[in-house]
Amino acid sequence: MSFSPLRLAAILLCALVAACESVPRGAGFQAEVLAVSDRAEDGTPLPDFAVAPVTRDLLPVYAAWPRIGERGYNWINRVEQPANRIIAPGDALTITIWNTEENGLLTAPGQRFVRMEAMRVSPSGFLFLPYIGEQKVSGMSPERAREVIEEKYVEVTPSAQVQVELAEGRQSTVSLVGGVAAPGVYPLIDRDITLLSMLAEAGGVTPSLRNPQVRLHRGGQVYGTSLDRLYENPSLNTTMVGGDRVIIEADERTFLSLGAAGTEAVHPFTKADLTAIEAMAIIGGVAESRADPQGILILRDYPASAVRSGGPSQERVVFTIDLTTADGLFSAGQFHIRPGDLVYASESPVTTAQTIFGILGSALGLGRQIAAAG
Repeated sequence: MSFSPLRLAAILLCALVAACESVPRGAGFQAEVLAVSDRAEDGTPLPDFAVAPVTRDLLPVYAAWPRIGERGYNWINRVEQPANRIIAPGDALTITIWNTEENGLLTAPGQRFVRMEAMRVSPSGFLFLPYIGEQKVSGMSPERAREVIEEKYVEVTPSAQVQVELAEGRQSTVSLVGGVAAPGVYPLIDRDITLLSMLAEAGGVTPSLRNPQVRLHRGGQVYGTSLDRLYENPSLNTTMVGGDRVIIEADERTFLSLGAAGTEAVHPFTKADLTAIEAMAIIGGVAESRADPQGILILRDYPASAVRSGGPSQERVVFTIDLTTADGLFSAGQFHIRPGDLVYASESPVTTAQTIFGILGSALGLGRQIAAAG
């Protein structure tokens, strides 16, 4: 059986078409992903997404758009305080009064001191003491409170000497709720105890926590930052206040990688701010044999409120990155990934063409064999 050149060409053409349709691909081409299907009556494209190239000139524009995908927390910077103890309502004072008089008001015959155990400071900051009545002690250091109380007792017992011991109440403690080696309630031993000092007191942060996040509950408000930022910036090491509650928790933010990427998976944030270049490193780069380094896409959904408040022109935005240019590489190192982003590595048309030509070569070889046999 013989084949004419025309018939052989037709067979090869069919093989080529079949190859184009059946070449396996794990991702779409950039042009396919960015293609617009809807058009107006006059043929004008009607995209339902915006395309935003990541370049040096446009980085400031994107940085001004609203941050999305994470709750914005305020934080309280450190304010240095005197490193002394201050009496507060709810604290307990143990008052010991020494007396050398034989017939003192406070001591029995032969007794040289009287001890009043764990006297609780009232909500208004006062203590009631025998023979001298109500005494204001809150806001004083234990040393100053001792002086004030002794001055009052000297008026009724000239040889009186006073000793004051302070035990902080719950209003002078900090609760370390979770994310530390030893959760619990810790007293503030002075007014200048910092957050990192309290974490050290509790045995440090649990090592298994990923990119630990600090949540400080104070006065009905929640403040937040990352542990890395606390380490890097001493001014963020806030001074603890009685009643504070601290929770250390893992960073729950993630992004997704798909297409011709090194891995297709959900990836956690490994640091407070993650750039596109760092995200590419996390996902293992791109598949060298099939990815298009000029077609790295980052797909992001913005809320309608962001569009209305000076953000992107569409709620759906596709950021495009070209890793084959210096500007693209530098800009990717300054472009920040947001929680929920999809990092998509598109397929390279060149790789697909090579595959098709390989199939075509095989078909030509087969055609020659058939012609020779005929």
